[in-house]
Amino acid sequence: MTKKRIVIVGAGPGGLTAAMILAHRGFDVTVFEAKPSVGGRNAALKVDGFTFDTGPTFLMMKFILEEMFGEAGRDVHQYLQFQKLDPLYSLKFADREVVVTPDHTRMRKTIQELFPGNETGLDSFLKKEQKRFNNLLPCIQKDYSSPWSLFSLTLLRGLPYLSLGKSIFKNMGSYFRDEKLRLSFTFQSKYLGMSPWDCPALFTILPFVEHRFGIYHVMGGLNQISQALSKVVQEEGGQIHTETPVRSLILDGKTVKGVMLENGERVDADEVIVNADFAHAMNHLVEPGVLKKYSPGNLKKKEYSCSTFMLYLGVNQPVDLLHHTVVIANDYRTNMDNIFHKKILTDDMSFYIQNASVTDPSLAPPGKSTLYILVPVPNRAANIDWLKEKTAFRAKVLDLVAQRTGLTDLQDHIEVERIITPLDWEEKFNIYQGATFSLSHKLTQLLFLRPHNRFEELNHCYLVGGGTHPGSGLPTIFESARISSNLICKAHGLEYKISSRKVAEKFSGA
Repeated sequence: MTKKRIVIVGAGPGGLTAAMILAHRGFDVTVFEAKPSVGGRNAALKVDGFTFDTGPTFLMMKFILEEMFGEAGRDVHQYLQFQKLDPLYSLKFADREVVVTPDHTRMRKTIQELFPGNETGLDSFLKKEQKRFNNLLPCIQKDYSSPWSLFSLTLLRGLPYLSLGKSIFKNMGSYFRDEKLRLSFTFQSKYLGMSPWDCPALFTILPFVEHRFGIYHVMGGLNQISQALSKVVQEEGGQIHTETPVRSLILDGKTVKGVMLENGERVDADEVIVNADFAHAMNHLVEPGVLKKYSPGNLKKKEYSCSTFMLYLGVNQPVDLLHHTVVIANDYRTNMDNIFHKKILTDDMSFYIQNASVTDPSLAPPGKSTLYILVPVPNRAANIDWLKEKTAFRAKVLDLVAQRTGLTDLQDHIEVERIITPLDWEEKFNIYQGATFSLSHKLTQLLFLRPHNRFEELNHCYLVGGGTHPGSGLPTIFESARISSNLICKAHGLEYKISSRKVAEKFSGA
């Protein structure tokens, strides 16, 4: 029997995971990627002997990545080397530094020393949020392409744990009284490009999984995940074509028949998976007038995440910082309000620094370091001219780094430098509004209300990546790929073995 052909647009981690799973299950899989290398925002940025991760730098819920490779009959540890981090990160406030550890005894002692009277909240947090995690993880792993999915027993069991109408910051108030301590457990909303005062309380699972399962570094950088996925795809007979942009989807009415490449070549397919940024893809890969629910006008009305200003610095000396450092603005709430509501740039800003060379010397020449600096900023809906602001904003960021981290002579030691602004994210990376974390994760844009994995407006079209269910972030992007892959298998009557471990088993060895 002729194999069914799957074409995947985009070789980001979602597209590659779907390609790996489907190729292993017997489909004829072809991936088209516009860039010279795979990975998308998970690709490596290499400059004169220095290697940076372009985007993700935290690997949480490693067991999900293990499961994805298990779906292809592989052991991820044969492809990647992991290093569990302890401490997880340093949080620098104006008046104190909180070194966060996954060791609960040490973390309890840290809270007692820095926030006396709040230490009992840690045990309560771990106990109650474990129940939330147990009930919501199965919801995240489900498909919501049908209205009937909203009445599944899995979701009905999870509903009480959605904490409707409550923010993650408010939820943490049930565990800790001190505002800075609450911020230490809610800044993770930035992983979704949201403010902790706006981010739904269900995402308290983010700090929980950090403290319960830890954070990992992948030796060589998290970009190696995409390289490993790519390797398995090819081992399974799948094809990956880089530097091969897709011009459009080929449609027969509302049915996708394949893709048209930028070079004019037509490639037919039984199913097409779109791994490009969702809003950008719907604006550029589909002819105007075809889409109704996600027309250009309706896409513009959606709410999107913030953007990021990125500095990648190769410095000619070791750097005295932990692997991950988060610097909190003096007035964090105003900082969030300026980004998400006023959409303006200010001098008092929060930022994140990855000093991966302290863990992984392979990323820089001997005796040197890679520094990755991320500053959350408004997306391109803001009236900010980045061509004009770029140089001055860079200077502000480096001045603030010197003030808040003690790296006073950093600028004297910069050997190589690259910058990505929101304008670059939009124009060079094809990200709608430069919204690095895609559609906002507010409740009205989640589950059934997020673009479906089996895309609702086109037949034989599936979505993976941060713009579909379950959302942004590597673990959820992996899950989106598994969901879409399973849907395709069901559509073609292909039986497959589910490799997922039970949640209880995940707690024993993750």
